[in-house]
Amino acid sequence: MAAPKARWVSPFSFLLLCASSIPAWGSGSLLQELTPQEYFSSLQAGRASLAYFSHQASPGAQPFLEQIGNSAEALQDYGVSVVKVNCPKEDVSRYCGKEDALRKAYLFRGTMLIREFPTDALFDVNSIVANVLFALLFNEVKYVETLADLQNIENELKGRSNMVFAYVPATGTAEHRAVMEVAFVYGTVHQFVLTTEAALLKDTGNSEPDVSSPWLLFCHCQQATDLAQPCKRTAMEQPLTMLNIHRHLKLMGAPLVTEVAEPPEKVSTVHLQLGLPLVFILSQKETYEADKRTADFVAWQLLGKAGVALLSRDLVDTTVLLRSNVALKTPDEGVPIKYLVLEDTDEVINLVEEKNKVKQIQEEEEEEEEEEEEDETQNNDQDVQDDQVVEAVSRDKKRELPLEQVLVLTEETFSSALSEAAQMVVLFYASWEAVSLAVLRSYAEVADHLKGTEGVLLSQLNCWDWPGVCTEENVTQFPTMRIYKEGEWSVKYDGMWGTEELTSFIMLSQVPCPLKLATIEEAEGYLRGEFPSELSSYHHTSVLGVFSTATSEAREAFKEAGNILSGHVRMGMYLEDDALALSHKYTVSPPALLLARSGAQSVESITVSQQSVQDMVQMIRHKLLDVFPEVTVQNLPSYLELSKPFLILFSDGDIGQMESKEMLKVAKRRSWQEFVACWLNLKKTPVGRGVLKTYFTTTPSLPALIWVNLPSGGQVFKFPSEQAVTERNILAWLEKLKAGAEIPSTTLSQEEWKPPLPAYDFLQMMETAVPEHPLHTSQHPGDLPERCPSENPGGDAAVRGDPSQDTKAEKVGTPGRDLRGTAPRLAAREKQGKRHSEL
Repeated sequence: MAAPKARWVSPFSFLLLCASSIPAWGSGSLLQELTPQEYFSSLQAGRASLAYFSHQASPGAQPFLEQIGNSAEALQDYGVSVVKVNCPKEDVSRYCGKEDALRKAYLFRGTMLIREFPTDALFDVNSIVANVLFALLFNEVKYVETLADLQNIENELKGRSNMVFAYVPATGTAEHRAVMEVAFVYGTVHQFVLTTEAALLKDTGNSEPDVSSPWLLFCHCQQATDLAQPCKRTAMEQPLTMLNIHRHLKLMGAPLVTEVAEPPEKVSTVHLQLGLPLVFILSQKETYEADKRTADFVAWQLLGKAGVALLSRDLVDTTVLLRSNVALKTPDEGVPIKYLVLEDTDEVINLVEEKNKVKQIQEEEEEEEEEEEEDETQNNDQDVQDDQVVEAVSRDKKRELPLEQVLVLTEETFSSALSEAAQMVVLFYASWEAVSLAVLRSYAEVADHLKGTEGVLLSQLNCWDWPGVCTEENVTQFPTMRIYKEGEWSVKYDGMWGTEELTSFIMLSQVPCPLKLATIEEAEGYLRGEFPSELSSYHHTSVLGVFSTATSEAREAFKEAGNILSGHVRMGMYLEDDALALSHKYTVSPPALLLARSGAQSVESITVSQQSVQDMVQMIRHKLLDVFPEVTVQNLPSYLELSKPFLILFSDGDIGQMESKEMLKVAKRRSWQEFVACWLNLKKTPVGRGVLKTYFTTTPSLPALIWVNLPSGGQVFKFPSEQAVTERNILAWLEKLKAGAEIPSTTLSQEEWKPPLPAYDFLQMMETAVPEHPLHTSQHPGDLPERCPSENPGGDAAVRGDPSQDTKAEKVGTPGRDLRGTAPRLAAREKQGKRHSEL
């Protein structure tokens, strides 16, 4: 980890670097003014200078001269002089005689011209310093445009040197300057690589890159001796400032694990000096090798967030160490060291990350309070944009949407396009509204997925450009998706806006709901998912209503329920003379429902007793819910509607076969009468980690079985972790809960969950706002809308880890992850701009 001594950066060098970024107010201007002859005669070999040639009477150059004058002091610290060269009127030389030359600044090293800069690229001090250093540090800072270029540099460095890879959205920014200034000091220690290509972010391990924010990675290539082995990478999580980058490089150069032989109170490392906590893995002779692997693993996971030290109990005579296996020392003065007993490395990592997050939140809250005090006069909450959707759209604004498969409708083409298509999907949106833009991304993915599907035509209409159409169609919210059949509005979508949900809705809307089946063979094929053929590749639960001629009331209710659930449920209906034979096969009498779940081997039979439309819709929705579901953001509202307690198994990935089998037994036995038994995959639904942190002070070891009584009291109970997750143990525990023999871990607040701000009135905003461009509308003020169909009456209301590869600790096995071998367990323990090439 540590850099070779010969290439060590002294603290004095960094102090000089810091001093260079602090302006000396009140000092005289360092901008020299010379004639062309004086300037060229003063050039010295090896010395760099930035020159701007200008005529005396050039008022347009004054703003640029102010900025270049302000940058003179900063550039002087890097050995670069800044000169304004006053050109005589009669001078017709290369630098003074042409008008084009007078709109550029020139960087010389000695008498050699290194780079020409257009003056509009040097718009402030940051851009001047950044671009000048970028040109001078051409070998120390490589610019890459493709992944292949980056990999070639990485392969050349393996076994020799480490790499600092930085992404900035544009050159000439404050972040670009910070990278260049640090590269000036550390350029002989590490190879710096820079890019402005957003596509490289995803290729370097960032699955959801924020292309509007700069990013920096430290690549540990010095340890990668095998060309086939990628360099490990550690991302800097702080903003890209000069001090933060220096701090990050300082941490990367520190020993991965420090072995100490004195009490934690006396230990001081670079991590503590830089404001980070220090984790002690308490070891002993018998488990030293396993503890060393554990310490290495934890150190890689916490690199840049905390230091890790390995302390042998045999070398320190402290009684408390014998009862613990982990200690945590914070950089705050007066805070005692915490001695803990933890079971695995995940608990150590969570402990540090939660502490860092709390500290970050406190700092952000303090900053927000200061900003509020400074800005007391601005009190319009409606303009506060703290919406995650707005943030996501802003982050992805550079991405182009692949909407080639989507037909763009206008006021002129809307009616004709609907009349020509047997069925058309129309997305009504507003180009200025964040949720609309986010949904457009899902819509583009749906279009790509359904490309070539017969009978499916997707289109879009921008209500900001064509408000007359949206008014006529009674579009009252954005976005709105409707399906038109033969020119008439048929179905409105009111579900989640994910790609999978939209695709399912569009495909289900292709067939009638309910679908009338003519023969028993068709009915059997329908239950197997083979009929109709256009839905055979989609996995939906099939609902088949079986009716005799004497059950007309239930039949009509089922038909109306199909109209309400169209696009959301796959429904079929069989009412032929031999319906009795079909129902007898499944031991049920008409009217009845047959449910065939996707992948299930059996068909569930349900007798229809409630014959009103509302009861029929509610019964179908509840019966379609899985017995032991995986809870996600998309399906959680459906289960909350049941108003029952939740028995949730939180798991870090897929649950094991044994837990799944035992939980399914519990679910089938009692859940629909008393509670909802379900599980949550924290890898697929990471918001679950925030839920666990709300329930407990520290995240419990996983899997964790939790009882949450939301309908009454909000009490949270945790299943004993020392017990196996079996049907017998779970039922015995639930009996204790029922008898009041268990103490809740926490009690949730009873306050309502409401949006922090009132909703936008989109229509009012459209009426009062003045558009940037004229609206294309032919509707006259006196015209009344011809078609304003009512809404559908039955519709619903709308770690960072090691990114490159597994560490040695993982390869060896459980000793590297498990802390239980390092100390005796306590049985009674209670658990709670511009591209470089263009310049």
